[in-house]
Amino acid sequence: MELVNNPLFARYFARCGARLEEHGGRAARVELLAGLSGRVVEVGPGSGLNFPHYPATVRAVVAVEPEPYLRDRATRTAASAPVPVSVVDGTAAELPAADAEFDAVVISGVLCSVSDVPAALAEFSRVLRPGGQLRFWEHVRSRDPLYAAFQQAADLVMPRLMGNCHAHRDTRAAIGQVFTVESCRGFRLPPDAVLSPPAPRILGTARKPTTPPN
Repeated sequence: MELVNNPLFARYFARCGARLEEHGGRAARVELLAGLSGRVVEVGPGSGLNFPHYPATVRAVVAVEPEPYLRDRATRTAASAPVPVSVVDGTAAELPAADAEFDAVVISGVLCSVSDVPAALAEFSRVLRPGGQLRFWEHVRSRDPLYAAFQQAADLVMPRLMGNCHAHRDTRAAIGQVFTVESCRGFRLPPDAVLSPPAPRILGTARKPTTPPN
């Protein structure tokens, strides 16, 4: 989640994320990162919950976190990660990276809260090499019309209370506008959630085209 200098919500977000690990979050992170290799940029790592699950085939991770409290937490988590992780300041729309610098971009709970989703996705594409992967785990608008209406209503107040987090975004479609989606599965987290706006999730892999579109 992209928070910029929001210390109160950052503390809540860190605690909430840690609790979710016991209800399917940890397994989702393992799936998200499985098979990655080379140089990776993780955008919005929060407190660093993904870091312990990076496979040894990853050469280095640059973790870009704009919120100071979470960046400090992530820096401490990085010290015990199984692969080299450097934590730096930056935002999804302005990554401190060169063109085509990375083999993969990793996001988990980021596109719900960025102010400009197309700009963020364009930036992810910029820093990826041709053929590089976008690994995503995001909460999204439900395919159930009634649940989607509930999410739309929640978005009247949720962004103000939850660090600009939106429950009603069609993130799968937005990713497909920039990348070629290779796999994507939908699920609910926590699995027993009944009325939780961010419960509908997607997890998958998309790829930057090797040639620019006509």
